[in-house]
Amino acid sequence: MGCSVVRGIRGAITVEQNSAADILAAAKELLLTITEVNQVQVEDIASIIFSVTPDLDAAFPAKAARELGWTSVPLLDLQQMQVKGALQRCIRVLMHVNTKLRQTEIKHIYLREAKKLRPDLVEDNT
Repeated sequence: MGCSVVRGIRGAITVEQNSAADILAAAKELLLTITEVNQVQVEDIASIIFSVTPDLDAAFPAKAARELGWTSVPLLDLQQMQVKGALQRCIRVLMHVNTKLRQTEIKHIYLREAKKLRPDLVEDNT
């Protein structure tokens, strides 16, 4: 493989209810799954952008990364645009990582009901 480059890793997960506990637990599950499956070390994470659907406002999902000890990683929380018929109670992530993996070797992670967002990517999700 060549030198390290910045790649984006996408992921999403749904929560049962709009509670801080559910949001933080789901965000941690998603972050840990992304890093485990893609063999990402925290020091290789350049930044993470989180978005949540408008029905989730009990907690910032970035707090989950802080609770994991990822205090040097730049984080940003955003509200996902509202589209009729879109998946509800969903946390989405775009993690930028420094890696030697090729674009086609990146494993994007969609958990729970969020598997519906990208069925083409979930057959070997975890």
